[in-house]
Amino acid sequence: MKDKPAPSVTATEPAIALLRQLKAQYGEKLIFHQSGGCCDGSAPMCYEASDFMLGDNDVKLGELDGVPFYIGRDQGERWGATNLIIDAIAGNGGMFSLDNGTGRRFLTRSEVCAAPTSD
Repeated sequence: MKDKPAPSVTATEPAIALLRQLKAQYGEKLIFHQSGGCCDGSAPMCYEASDFMLGDNDVKLGELDGVPFYIGRDQGERWGATNLIIDAIAGNGGMFSLDNGTGRRFLTRSEVCAAPTSD
């Protein structure tokens, strides 16, 4: 996302609570990935770090409670300066995501941010 505004990522308290529940169950070495697919692929997915292979086109946006959060470069470029807000709501998580089976699932909300201007 060279020379283009990149998305940022934050989390709500319910998302952090669910993430801490998963860390207690699976350990500290977790990873998030936000892909641009449809259905489950458009949800933020949480994996054990050893179960997900990052590619050359994955970009780290930040960390949520110490867990790195990645997005595909193309998707990040399309979203530009959007603030991704990771929330947790009632429901079933993605088929391969660790939140599946908890009765809660991660959800990405967004807030469009103005691109910084140079004075």
